[in-house]
Amino acid sequence: METSQDNLFEQAMARYQSGAAADEVLPDFARIVEAAPRQSAGWTCLAWLQLLCDQPEEALRSARFAVKLNGQDPQARINLSLALLETQSKGVRDHIQVVQQVMTLAPEVSSELKASIADGLERKPGWKALEKVKAWLEL
Repeated sequence: METSQDNLFEQAMARYQSGAAADEVLPDFARIVEAAPRQSAGWTCLAWLQLLCDQPEEALRSARFAVKLNGQDPQARINLSLALLETQSKGVRDHIQVVQQVMTLAPEVSSELKASIADGLERKPGWKALEKVKAWLEL
């Protein structure tokens, strides 16, 4: 990924973390993955934003690609689990189990995942699929 793409990614992340609405930064991440299609973090963020914007089919495609690029990224697996739940597709358990394994091997990941889940529930209150995933992961 080029430096300009790194910059765009960092700027888009900063906007999101500063409270910008998901639908405002979603186009930025769509451009990021278009310009750097092998960047798993871009696909992971795009899937999360698509889920927040009630675009589960698009999120499913993005999350699958993120997991394909980096199967050990627990956030990518959570996003894929959410997209599978939202589209009433099968295979959720396998991804939850991988996240649980990663959390066991790298406990420091748990705090990042807790923060991500809290962010999701704050931005999309009553998000049933995320509440299920949170309970399954005991976060």
